[in-house]
Amino acid sequence: MNTKFAASVLSALLYAQGLLGFAGLATVLLKDRAHASELGTAYERSSGPSLLVVR
Repeated sequence: MNTKFAASVLSALLYAQGLLGFAGLATVLLKDRAHASELGTAYERSSGPSLLVVR
């Protein structure tokens, strides 16, 4: 009975580690993508003529 319990605990730990690894990878990829799109919008904003109105 102890071997079945140990196997189920090990299986659950490996599953949790896989989920955390996937979440970490998704976080890194989405962070890079957000940073790249932020740079793209900054370049798009600064490419045209600008007008500053002061009252």
